[in-house]
Amino acid sequence: MTMIVININEAKAKLSEYLEAVSKGERVVICNRNRPVAELRAAATTRTTPRPIGGAKGVDVLPSFFDPLPDDLLDAFDPVIETRTGTVRVAEAKARYAGPARRRKHK
Repeated sequence: MTMIVININEAKAKLSEYLEAVSKGERVVICNRNRPVAELRAAATTRTTPRPIGGAKGVDVLPSFFDPLPDDLLDAFDPVIETRTGTVRVAEAKARYAGPARRRKHK
């Protein structure tokens, strides 16, 4: 891996060329009056595949883990409320937001 040292004016003029060099594995150091102020280097690659569940050693995730929970257990976490249209869980009900409280002007 090589390192290229350039001044700010050169970085402005040829940024696309230096980005191409960085993508090939080189590092570019940008200087202001010959003092290093920044470094361009390749960004870390991001994961393209999903991370496996239960990746710890000795941990197995059974297919039943993905089964829906029974209603009585769900009711313990999300209370059920009665509405005009029927019974819904609190998490499924649409929240009504009144907005910020307004101050009244005193006369």
